Amino acid sequence: MNILIRKAVIFEPGSSLNGKSKDILIVNGAIARIADHIDEQAEQVIEQPGLCASPGWVDVFAHFCDPGFEFKETLQSGASAAAAGGYTHVLILPNTNPVIHNKSQIEYIKEKSRSLPVNIHPIGAVSRNAEGKELAEMYDMFSSGAVAFGDGLKPVQSPGLLLKALQYVKAFNGVIVQLPDDKSIGTHGLMNEGIVSTRLGLPGKPVIAEEMMVTRDIELADYTASQLHFTGISSPRSLQHIRAAKERGIQVSCSVTPYHLFFTDEDLISYDTNLKVNPPLRTIRQREALLQAVEEGWVDIIASHHQPQEWDSKTCEFEYAGYGMTGLETAFGVAGAMGITVERWVEMCAANPRKIFNLPAAGIAEGTKADISLFNPEHSYTFEEKNIRSKSKNSPFIGKTLKGKVIGIINGEKVFLNS
Repeated sequence: MNILIRKAVIFEPGSSLNGKSKDILIVNGAIARIADHIDEQAEQVIEQPGLCASPGWVDVFAHFCDPGFEFKETLQSGASAAAAGGYTHVLILPNTNPVIHNKSQIEYIKEKSRSLPVNIHPIGAVSRNAEGKELAEMYDMFSSGAVAFGDGLKPVQSPGLLLKALQYVKAFNGVIVQLPDDKSIGTHGLMNEGIVSTRLGLPGKPVIAEEMMVTRDIELADYTASQLHFTGISSPRSLQHIRAAKERGIQVSCSVTPYHLFFTDEDLISYDTNLKVNPPLRTIRQREALLQAVEEGWVDIIASHHQPQEWDSKTCEFEYAGYGMTGLETAFGVAGAMGITVERWVEMCAANPRKIFNLPAAGIAEGTKADISLFNPEHSYTFEEKNIRSKSKNSPFIGKTLKGKVIGIINGEKVFLNS
């Protein structure tokens, strides 16, 4: 199949084509020609005002709930949501039933997702059943296609177990992913501890629960000289610790969520259960510090933290609501709405994830496989429920004005375009 992309501005920092408007001809899943103008006939032509192209985006923390929780999300619906959000690769969490903690579970994910428009990469559990007690079969999972290891939504609490995991994955250049949250602090907290939680009468979770875990795990990464990625960072002090660790040469990296850059704890005044997330939404001052860190380059990745929940889990009292929100379809529009430049987005969502998680490099160049995200960064729109491709609809962005519309993706011979 021949596809012709017309007059697309290419965003690929470091490339000679960066910032230039080009026609791109794709033949049988590979980029055959890039030129100012291409006259060849094609079976599909993609052309519209404001069209831009970049190497395909990668999300590094999404929950597709399959197997075991298919009433929330399936690999198929999750892949559709990812493609609608402009992603060509997604790293998915092991918090399924059964937990993705052995070779057969990795092979199940890889085989079941083979025909989907998005490349799905499983994160293998660090511990058996993600219980934090004994190490899982990480080398076997790595050999079968796991690209990283972590207990996902249940961060490793034991420093001894995390130490062993970091030492173990070092043998094959693996990466541990940790959501920093000390469960012994603010055990019953429902939102950020502070003035707003007191005003709303909700138990608070102090930010030190995150910061203490970050400082502990940095020391473990330093001791083992292994690779550690923190995700869901919401505290400016955590970022200071990570920045200092990088300057010391420790192999740590971090990601933030789109919703921590958009919402604050003051948005919880309406008790919107879709805003019940972990780590919780922080203060305005903390959000502004996160945005500044993104702008200055101290944040490596923006990760969607896509966590679908069925209707019943969110249509209840705040105390009993499930954690999380869908996020794949809205991430790019949220970033644009918060003033994050396209160049910075492409760096954080196309270049950095591939480097950190050892994924094959992608670029817009003749002779390479087509792995392309298509978008219009200047298009502002109101996000509606009909825009959601996920099986679950728990998004607080419904009715919000976002900036940056995803047009679609081309992933080899697979093409997905938003209507």
